[in-house]
Amino acid sequence: MIDANGTAPADVVRRQYLASAAGDLEALRATMAPDVEWTEMAGFPLAGTYRTPTGVTTNVMETLGRDWDGWAAHDDTYVSDGENVVVLARYTATHRQTGKPIDVRVAHHFIVRGGLIVRFEQFVDTALVRDAMS
Repeated sequence: MIDANGTAPADVVRRQYLASAAGDLEALRATMAPDVEWTEMAGFPLAGTYRTPTGVTTNVMETLGRDWDGWAAHDDTYVSDGENVVVLARYTATHRQTGKPIDVRVAHHFIVRGGLIVRFEQFVDTALVRDAMS
């Protein structure tokens, strides 16, 4: 059972999704280690590795909010093994320029140490995202 107030790795990750859904960037940054490494998949519009909580929220969350209406990551399945948490989720949004929607499955791999996310890696069908952007 995931406890959004707990300190277990899956609890920390769940808090990250809740903060993201609420648009609470301060709470989102609070789930990340100061030296976090956040990697968006090659081929994704924001591909690359971002560091620091502010670097992540500025370059990922704020950019997604600018380019997409209603960007949301809907987390549904958690698989935890020690400090590793894999979340199966779904992205939904509508691209602001094209008006095209996405509804795409994703997997996120988090590493949580000391109650903070130290590493994140995204896996997504980037072609579906690019198609909505063109």
